[in-house]
Amino acid sequence: MAKRKIINIDEEKCNGCGLCIPNCPEGALQIIDGKARLISDLFCDGLGACIGYCPEGAITIEEREAQEYDERKVMENIVKQGKNVIKAHLKHLREHNQSEYLKQAIDFLKERNIEIPVEEEHLAIKHKHMSPFSECPGSKIMDFREELTKVSKPISKGVSQPNPSAQGLGQLRQWPVQIMLVPPFAPYLKDADLLIAADCVPFAYADFHDDLLKGKILLVGCPKFDDVDFYKERITQVLKNNNIKSITCANMEVPCCFGLVSIVKSAISASGKDIPFKEVTISIKGRRLK
Repeated sequence: MAKRKIINIDEEKCNGCGLCIPNCPEGALQIIDGKARLISDLFCDGLGACIGYCPEGAITIEEREAQEYDERKVMENIVKQGKNVIKAHLKHLREHNQSEYLKQAIDFLKERNIEIPVEEEHLAIKHKHMSPFSECPGSKIMDFREELTKVSKPISKGVSQPNPSAQGLGQLRQWPVQIMLVPPFAPYLKDADLLIAADCVPFAYADFHDDLLKGKILLVGCPKFDDVDFYKERITQVLKNNNIKSITCANMEVPCCFGLVSIVKSAISASGKDIPFKEVTISIKGRRLK
C-alpha cells in the first residue's frame, strides 16, 4: 500500500445522522453501529465530497497508508444506483479535474452499453491542475465571519478599528463561493442573509463589497454557461436545510444574466419557504439600476 489522501471520520463527533451517505455516490460510507464508517479504501477517492454535508464536522482528509482507489470497482456500485447517481459521479470527477478516472468511468459505461447521462463534451476537462487524490482547495470550507468581527470590533469606547474594506480584507465571509461548490450544510449558511450574484457583477460594480456583500453569505455563478438544473437543485437544498433570513439576487443588465433571477425564484418556490427576496441589476458600465 502507498500513502495517499483519504477521509477520516472522528467517531466522537459523528452522531450517525447519515447526511454524508447520499453524498458519497462511490459507496465508500455506511452507517454501522450508529456511526458513519469508511467501509473500503478502494471506494474512497480522497476528494472529500462528503465533508461539507457533515453538520458535526466529523469528516476530514488525512494522508495515510491506504489501498489505491479503484474507479472500475466504484463504477460497479455506481451503476446499480441508477442514472442520476452515475451523472453525479461523472460531474464530481470532472469538477475535481480527475481526467484519468473520468476516462475509466466512461469506458466502463461504454463497455457495458450503459447510457452516459451527460454529453461527453460537457465532461471535458480543459485545465488539469490537480493530481490524483489531492484535495480540491476550492471545496475546502472556510468561515471568515469571526475574523471580520474582530477587525470591526471597537478598540475602546468611542474608538473603532478601520472596517475590513479599509484594511484590504473586503467583506467576504466564507469560502467557497461558487454555487457548484458550496455544500448545502455549510455552517456559515445557518441563519444567513444570502447574496446570490452572477459572477460578472463583482467585476462591473466597484462598490460590490460595501454595498452588496457586507453582512451576507455569497453564492456566485453564471446562468449562461453553467448547469442551470444543478443550480436550481443546489440552491433549493440550501434553502430547505437552513434558516435563510433573506436573499438578494444581483445580476447584470444583459439578457442572458436574468436567468439567475428565475433560477433563484424557482428554488424559493421549490423550498416551500417564504423568504424575503430582492433583485439588484448592475449595468455593464457599473451602475446600480435596481
